[in-house]
Amino acid sequence: MDDYSMRDVQGVLGISRTVVTALIAAGVIAPRRGARQAYRFTFQDVVLLRTAQSLRDSRIPTRHITRSLKRLQGLGEGRPPTGLRLSAVGGDVTVQDRQGRWHVDTGQFVLDLDAAGRLPQPSGNIVDLRRARAPSSLTGDTDPTGWFERGVASEQHDDATGAEAAYRQAVAAAPDYLDAWLNLGCLLSEQGRHADAVASYRAALAALPAQPLLHFNLGVALEDAGAPREALESYHACIEMAPDFADAHYNAARLHEALGDPRRAIRHYNQYRRLEPVD
Repeated sequence: MDDYSMRDVQGVLGISRTVVTALIAAGVIAPRRGARQAYRFTFQDVVLLRTAQSLRDSRIPTRHITRSLKRLQGLGEGRPPTGLRLSAVGGDVTVQDRQGRWHVDTGQFVLDLDAAGRLPQPSGNIVDLRRARAPSSLTGDTDPTGWFERGVASEQHDDATGAEAAYRQAVAAAPDYLDAWLNLGCLLSEQGRHADAVASYRAALAALPAQPLLHFNLGVALEDAGAPREALESYHACIEMAPDFADAHYNAARLHEALGDPRRAIRHYNQYRRLEPVD
């Protein structure tokens, strides 16, 4: 099938509607309009959206992602249009191609060495492992970071079963390992296992109740599981902890509108526009 709805895209990728609409507004993707003017996405759109979501998971701001992908579209003959691998390094978007690794915004090449001074292999569209935060409960002979890295490597090789098992080992050894919980939840959502994703995020919040990103992701998973009112509660919990979380305001506004509360919807839409002004 080469025809996907907005719901299909969100369910498969776990991507925020905010990121999708920002890429549409910037002209990075141009889905057609189907019945009742609903968006319909091609497989090529989905591939690009997956890249955008991997960067968003790396805490790259939505506007930065949009700007970087827009610039890549306009590259000249000096940059090959295929074979590009995007990743987030130190808050920047970098590209790996046949010429090396370079920053999208500046065009400058990056000498990307590991701890032993060796050039790493291309990592693809994943979070740079050096940015993963080790949990405070890392003690003794247990190595949750090793399990986390094994999970990331398994995902690179399309081994979802192995990745899930590794992430579960990581959080069993260190229940406060935020990155492992986030990767596990996203993995389950990508497989369409929305109830399992909800259960995973709830377990994560039992250990990390003050993490707004977990509340937000739980809201997305609850929406996908068909529980909009519970999802709205999660978005509000996220906003209470992080009032500047733009995507949470957008999703809350959308749900308030769908549930028949236009006044609160307008309030959150206004907050979203204040936090994410149009360039």
